Amino acid sequence: MDKAKRKAIIAGNWKMNKTPKEATALLNAITPLVADADCEVIACVPYVDLAAAIEATAGTNVKIGAENCHWAESGAFTGEISTGMLKEVGVEYVVLGHSERRQYFGETDETVNKRTKAALAAGLKPIVCVGELLWERECNITEEVIARQIKLDLWDVTEEELKNVVIAYEPVWAIGTGKTATADQAEEVCAFIRAQLAKLYNQDAADAVTIQYGGSMNDGNADELLSKVNVDGGLIGGASLVAEKFAAIVKAASN
Repeated sequence: MDKAKRKAIIAGNWKMNKTPKEATALLNAITPLVADADCEVIACVPYVDLAAAIEATAGTNVKIGAENCHWAESGAFTGEISTGMLKEVGVEYVVLGHSERRQYFGETDETVNKRTKAALAAGLKPIVCVGELLWERECNITEEVIARQIKLDLWDVTEEELKNVVIAYEPVWAIGTGKTATADQAEEVCAFIRAQLAKLYNQDAADAVTIQYGGSMNDGNADELLSKVNVDGGLIGGASLVAEKFAAIVKAASN
């Protein structure tokens, strides 16, 4: 990572884990371990945990994010959460376009774009996820897939708005499988993402964007992954649910 040009960010994606009481306990364990972090530290938690998480992290350096949001301000969208609701409870970041949302809940690049625009308009910072399926990698079309996602997901996002966007590269074949892209593979795609941003905007704008790696980063491989110049942090799944493991990744990003 290149901290001279952009912010290093380690974000935990808790997925559908932890009750509010459990969230408080986990964050109480995490916050003292990461208090001296030289990177941004975020916990993206289930909706029902948001209030407890914000209370537990008050006065600390840990920011709280949500795991999704809707593009409409209000309306007949049963089960959805608006950006205004998130903003009012104190959320700063929101994960959008995660592969599990795309796979299980019908998210498309069009809806990811609409959610991204809504999040930015509300003053939230979207963590926009992109990544290829195993079949797509085996067919050698990773770059085509990533280029399409970047262009569509960021459609009509201005250069000024881009300053508040984080990109998370998550090879879908490495999500929750125990498989991890090699550090060189992660660097190759993160560098390609930055090159696409430079084409869409300009090199300075691209250089300022934090690009995380989000495929089974853990306390064992974080040092190597984060040593790469275009890997600016991680979107952490399972390891974010264990205080000591998450803190080790934050330490790796701080070094």
